[in-house]
Amino acid sequence: MKLKNQVSIVTGGSCGIGRDICRIFLSEGSDVAIMDINKDEGFKTIDKFKDEYPDRNVLFVNSDISDDVSVEKSINDIHERFGRIDILVNNAGITKDNLLLRMSLKEFKEVLEINLIGTFICCKAVSKYMVKQKYGRIINISSVIGIRGNAGQCNYAASKAGVIGFTKSLAKELASRNINVNAIAPGFIKTDMTEKLDDKYKGKIIEMIPSGKLGTTVDVAKAALFLASEDSDYITGSVIKIDGGMAI
Repeated sequence: MKLKNQVSIVTGGSCGIGRDICRIFLSEGSDVAIMDINKDEGFKTIDKFKDEYPDRNVLFVNSDISDDVSVEKSINDIHERFGRIDILVNNAGITKDNLLLRMSLKEFKEVLEINLIGTFICCKAVSKYMVKQKYGRIINISSVIGIRGNAGQCNYAASKAGVIGFTKSLAKELASRNINVNAIAPGFIKTDMTEKLDDKYKGKIIEMIPSGKLGTTVDVAKAALFLASEDSDYITGSVIKIDGGMAI
């Protein structure tokens, strides 16, 4: 098992990409704490995981990652429960798409508060424990939109580009403490959200992807496992694109 006896925190872990990251981490021996604002889905998810992985410890913590007080308490509670924190996956994120001329300042700020500032808050709260134990893996979920941009997503693109710059800077700060900080930039992934797109629009998206297909949440989860494990010991400050070649 690649993550045996380790403790992982996954924000936004109750659905989609986050849920499959939790699942693959559990299957590889890690105990998992899910931090999510969605209580109902959070408890449903951990109940399911407890049935699937009865030998693992699974915890749900209801937390708003844009609230530093909430996050600080949540991280402290998780550390008190498990005694250590080895892996943090900053997966929670939102979109509020609109063309710039129609986008309100509120819509712009809300996306940055969750996607970028939330990542900063969670990293800061976890880093003190990782520095003390001289070990850690931080994985920030960015997006290819943060690399190539997209019309109607100025707020989202800015937040995800910010995550990439933040990741590279934090990697330099923490490398000497045996803490690796990397980012994953998914492209268009099959989720509940993309399944709701009409076939015509989905077809246009697939035309932009050299591999000719959408990715899966498991594709992203496998990359997260690689970055969380010893296989990536000499990798830090990197951005791995999971996009079928879309951002070449």
